[in-house]
Amino acid sequence: MRHVRRKRDGEETNYWQSYSDMMAALLMVFILIVAVSIVSMNQYKKELAAQSEELLVRQEMLEAQNEEYLKLKEELEQKQAEIDRIIGVKQEIIEALNEELSRQDIAITIDQQSGAIVFDSSILYDRSQFALKKEGTAFLDRFLPIYIGVLFNDEFKDDIAEIIIEGHTDTESGYMYNLELSQQRALSVVSYCLSDSALSQAQKDQLRSIITANGRSFSNPVYGADGKVDAAKSRRVEVKFRLKDEEMILELKKILEGGISGDGE
Repeated sequence: MRHVRRKRDGEETNYWQSYSDMMAALLMVFILIVAVSIVSMNQYKKELAAQSEELLVRQEMLEAQNEEYLKLKEELEQKQAEIDRIIGVKQEIIEALNEELSRQDIAITIDQQSGAIVFDSSILYDRSQFALKKEGTAFLDRFLPIYIGVLFNDEFKDDIAEIIIEGHTDTESGYMYNLELSQQRALSVVSYCLSDSALSQAQKDQLRSIITANGRSFSNPVYGADGKVDAAKSRRVEVKFRLKDEEMILELKKILEGGISGDGE
C-alpha cells in the first residue's frame, strides 16, 4: 500500500510540473507575440509618419500649383479682356467708317472683319500707269478727310499703329514689272496724302509717322466665280489700318481658343 501511494504522489508531481512548463512556454509565446506586435506597431507608426510627411509635401505642392494656376488664370483673363477690347475697338472703327462714308454718299465696301477698303485702280490711274488721275485726286480729297478723321479722332487715335496703302496688279506681264508698278502706285497715293491732299497739316504730320506703302504685284489676285483670275478686280489699291499689338493679340487669341477647345476634349 505504501508503494502504490508513493507512485500516485509522483504522478501528481509530474502532472503539475508539465502544466508549469506548458504555462511557461505559453507565456514565452505571448511575450514574443507582444514583442513582435510592438515592433510591428513602431514600424507602422514610422510608415504612417513618413506617409503623413509625404502627404504634407504633396499638399504644399498642390497648394503652390493651385496658387500658380490662379495667377495664370488671372493673367489669361486680363489677356482675354485686352483681346476683347482690341476686337471691340476695330469693330467700332469699322462701324464709324461705314456711317461716315455712307453719310457723305461715298459708295465703298469695307471688309467687316479686317476693315480693309478696296479701290478699283481705274478710279485712280490710267491703265499701266502710276500717276494719279485728276479724277483720282478728286476722289481722294473726298475720301481721305473722312477716313483719317475717323481714325484720328480722340476715341481711336491712340490705338492706331499703322495705315497701309497696298498696290495690287493683275497677272499680265512679269512679276517684277508688276511689283514695281504696284509699289509706285501705292507710293503715289502716300505721296499725295502727305503733300497736296485735302488733309490738314496736323493730320499730315500725324499720318507721316504711321503710313506705309506696299507693292504686292500679283501675289494676291482676285478670282471670279469660275475659278479664274478676275483681272479687273485684281487691279486694285487697298487701304488698311493696324491696331497696336494687334498681331500679338490675334496670335494670343488663337492660343487661348486652342487651350479652351483642348480643355473641352
